[in-house]
Amino acid sequence: VQLQASGGGLVQPGGSLRLSCAASGSIFSIKTLGWYRQAPGKQRELVATITTGGSTNYGDSVKGRFTISRDNVKNMVYLQMNSLKPEDTAVYYCHSMSRTNFNSWGQGTQFTVSS
Repeated sequence: VQLQASGGGLVQPGGSLRLSCAASGSIFSIKTLGWYRQAPGKQRELVATITTGGSTNYGDSVKGRFTISRDNVKNMVYLQMNSLKPEDTAVYYCHSMSRTNFNSWGQGTQFTVSS
């Protein structure tokens, strides 16, 4: 599976941004799509995941502010981010897990929350 993320940039605190990720390749094998992030000097952490059936899971720091969605026809996953905070600044990675638990990662997209 190949994953191509887009939508990074610079956003002011309190603002919104949507990240997109296009999946290609062995898409029939995908069980879960999601987003992780890594801030400078920190470990990569879960942002949100969504299964083929639409079940979602969110990291504690983004619950209530971020929404993950998935278009199974277009093979896309989206992350709508609202009420952004400076601590949301990170490189965001698109992720997929196959039905055999094989992990694939996109190249990462950087966005910064700053005034």
